[in-house]
Amino acid sequence: MHVTSRAKRDRRSPMLVGYARVSSVGQSLDLQVQALKDAGCQKVYQEKRSGKSGTERPELTKALDQAREGDTLVVTRLDRLARSVGDLHAIMGRLTAEGVSFRCLQQGGVDTSSSTGKLMLAILGAVAEFENDIRRERQKDGIEKAKAQGVYKGRPATIDAAKVQALKASGMGAAAIAREMGIGRASVYRVLQDA
Repeated sequence: MHVTSRAKRDRRSPMLVGYARVSSVGQSLDLQVQALKDAGCQKVYQEKRSGKSGTERPELTKALDQAREGDTLVVTRLDRLARSVGDLHAIMGRLTAEGVSFRCLQQGGVDTSSSTGKLMLAILGAVAEFENDIRRERQKDGIEKAKAQGVYKGRPATIDAAKVQALKASGMGAAAIAREMGIGRASVYRVLQDA
């Protein structure tokens, strides 16, 4: 009897599928990837993107598509997978519907193969969202206070690239240009690199 490749794929042994993410290109995935491999993940999906929405993370989508019934999706920390309770619930709903477990290495109680792990996941997700809300509120309060004291200028709407280049041509260094224009050194370097 001929067995289709889909049937062969569905009858494979359960897998540990890893997912690693950092928010920006300058950050390294090495520690996460190594931890996931050390935990036994046969496949590790990795990306450098903001975690604000699961729909904007193609490698997460691939990891979720790879995981089959009986498999376990593994991350190092909960915030690598989701940034809000809503996002977390959507991902967990999909995993549950497909019979896939979830494990978080640095938050050891988070293992959805047990009811205690499911409860722990819900609690940690709520706490993480609460912390994000507090952080945003503190940032907003800090900006308001700085504005009231007249020390908050905000971001310049655009950077005058011609002025940056002219200051550079006059012999100014990146730090001096940044101070002169009220922008960060990284912005100066970007403008000079794009020139």
